[in-house]
Amino acid sequence: MAILKVARLGHPLLRERSLEVAPEEIGTEAFQAFLDDLIATMHEYDGAGLAAPQVHVLKRAVVMQVENNPRYPDSPPIPLTVLINPVIEPLGDEEIEVWEGCLSVPGIRGKVPRHARIRLRARDRRGREIDEIHEGFPAAVVQHECDHLDGRVFLDRVRDTTTLSFLEELRRYGPR
Repeated sequence: MAILKVARLGHPLLRERSLEVAPEEIGTEAFQAFLDDLIATMHEYDGAGLAAPQVHVLKRAVVMQVENNPRYPDSPPIPLTVLINPVIEPLGDEEIEVWEGCLSVPGIRGKVPRHARIRLRARDRRGREIDEIHEGFPAAVVQHECDHLDGRVFLDRVRDTTTLSFLEELRRYGPR
């Protein structure tokens, strides 16, 4: 496994729409190795998730996991999850505000409104169909990572820019 270079805000790939992963590509050795590298990179940088465009690959693939993560110490756990060609459907109009950060925007956090409940359809790393309902923080993580597949970063969704803070200052002074 390799640790991949993470694209930072300003890199043009972060603003492009990713391409669907063909069903026949999912089981290939090369794609499975890429998923392993994506997971290793997410773990290396303590990410809650990582999308393929963040490592310079314009494919609709995302990995997520939150377990004893120092960047999200109070968040509920999310098991290791691989999403290929995910599609999100909001369930209702209710929103939640979540403090978000991003490996492509290092050191910055901001409050982002997200759908409180979503339906997620995707394929797992073996190509099997996923059809799940997510709520709260896990739903926000799915939405954040899937935004990357459409060329968006969390800063695009921040409504109140006065919530933007460096992580160090947020830890020192608390949220406003």
